Order: sequence, then structure tokens, then C-alpha cells
Amino acid sequence: MSECFNRTGKGNIKCIFFSEFHTTAGPKVTFQVPENYVLKDVFDAVSVYIIPKTELHNKVITVNALDYKILGYPVAIDSHIYPRNSLIFNVCFVCDGSSRTVQYETVIRKLSGYLVGLEVECQFLSKEETKCQLPQIMERILIELNNNGICTIPINESNTIYLRVVPASQDPPLVEDHHVPVFFNRTAFVASQWDLTTQQILPFIDGFNHIAKIAAETDVEISLVKACIQNMVYYGVVTLIPIFQYSNVYTVTPNIQQLAEDKSLQEECLKYIGRPGNLPNFRDVFTLYCGLAPGTTVRDLCIRFNPHTMHVDERQICVTAIA
Repeated sequence: MSECFNRTGKGNIKCIFFSEFHTTAGPKVTFQVPENYVLKDVFDAVSVYIIPKTELHNKVITVNALDYKILGYPVAIDSHIYPRNSLIFNVCFVCDGSSRTVQYETVIRKLSGYLVGLEVECQFLSKEETKCQLPQIMERILIELNNNGICTIPINESNTIYLRVVPASQDPPLVEDHHVPVFFNRTAFVASQWDLTTQQILPFIDGFNHIAKIAAETDVEISLVKACIQNMVYYGVVTLIPIFQYSNVYTVTPNIQQLAEDKSLQEECLKYIGRPGNLPNFRDVFTLYCGLAPGTTVRDLCIRFNPHTMHVDERQICVTAIA
């Protein structure tokens, strides 16, 4: 399902274990696959977070310690049929300490919900004849989620476990007053699909206006403008660049080769950076791009080549170079 699961192994579930509160032994690992992955001394060191106090029940808990990242969802089922009138358990995913595990939070919560339902319905966890099925179930979950990001496991005639890992997107960057939003593809943007505040600020997103100026021009609270732009960044509609200044220094990367070879990209570039009514010559434009180098400011570039005589807007040159 996602390359991070089965190609690189980064983010894979290394172990699944079932822990419960035993009336005489206290917190313990009853089952784990593979066996002995989480050693007793490791479990004892973090058991207070695996079988926690009541206040932390029914909450996703992530423990990052001893090179492990353990994700669990402790649950207590209260009933007079149990010793001490409560069954407390936690099924946990174990990953490498450096792994990102937020994508498993919904999965672990849903899995715990299935186990609670099975216990309430047929005492699946409190009867040894059904509880012994857990290692086989956990092994299938481990293998199928790592390989495919999805698993379907029939338990009995009326219950089936369905789990799916949905990779979580990275959080968008913070939007500051000085950031300048610029569209990736303005023509493909459908304004009617966005909220009214976003539609109000759209005409002022031109690749040059910074956040504070957009807020002032539109008379919209700056915090709302930041929220709208951050949402657009999250969905890949815009990106953020620094304010254009003639004292800025830019430099090209090896990606300039794409512009030299791609005719359609060249045409798009000329339309964007050309001054109204005049398309520049691509050779002149490419010379300007290659003139962007360490130690050379935009002012230096303009003095040397005079982009106006080439029908080029030097501000757009810089916007396309970094957007």
C-alpha cells in the first residue's frame, strides 16, 4: 500500500503483543509475535504506561524508550464476572524508536474496539479456548499490515476484523507574516470548491504579496489568512517563498537541465516571465537563469543583462526559480 511499509521497512510494525492485568502477577505480556521480541525487563520498565491508571484508559498512548516505540490503547471492561470486577488489557504495536507511528493510531484504536466487542459478545478474551487464538490473529495482522497496509481476518460467523493503514501526511509548515504564497498551477485551481475567506484572498496571491500585505489588502484578520494559506499548502495548491528583494541572492540547481531539454516547459516559462505583449527569446531567458550564482544579487544581474530589454520580468524569473 505504501512504500514505507514493504520497500524500505521504515515504519514497519516489528512486533504485536497482548498485555493484561493479572489479578496476582500484575501487568504481564500474555502473547507476542514474534516471541520474546519485547523482553521482560523492557516491559517492566514501561508497564505503567501499558497497563496504566484509569485516567489513561481509552486513549492512544505512545511510549518511546529503550530504542522501542510502543503504541497502545489500554481498555478496561467493568463487570462482576471478572476478578476485581474488571478486565484490563492492551494490544500494542512495537516499532523502531525512530519510526513515525501516527499512521497506526486509528488502527490500534479500531483493533482494541474489535476485541472489546468480541469480549462483550462471547467472552473471547476471558475464555481460554478462544483467547488462545490471539497469537495467530496478531501474526496475520503483523504480516498483512506490513505487506499490504490492510488486513481482513474472520473471527467467527458474525465477526470479522477489518484494518487499514492510511499513511498520514506531513504537517504543513507554519505560515509567517513575511511568507509569500505562490500557486503551483493557478489555471487548475477551482475557487468554488474553497471556503469564502479563501475565495476572498485569492486575487491577491500573485507570487509577490506577503501574508501581512494580503491581510491588509483584503481586510481579513491575519490569523485567518494564515489558516487559509496553510490549508492550501497542505493540499499542494500553493507553496511558500521568501519576499522578493533586489538584494536577494539565488543560484540554480542541476534541475536547470530540465528547462534546457523540455520544450513544453520552456513555452510555459516564457509565458509566465514575459512582459505583456512580448514573449522573450528562450536563449536570453536561459542566460539569465544561468547568471544566478552565489555572490550575485538580483540587482547585479539586472545591471549586467538589463532584463527589460529582453522583455523579461526579473521578479517572475526569481519566483519560477524557487517555487
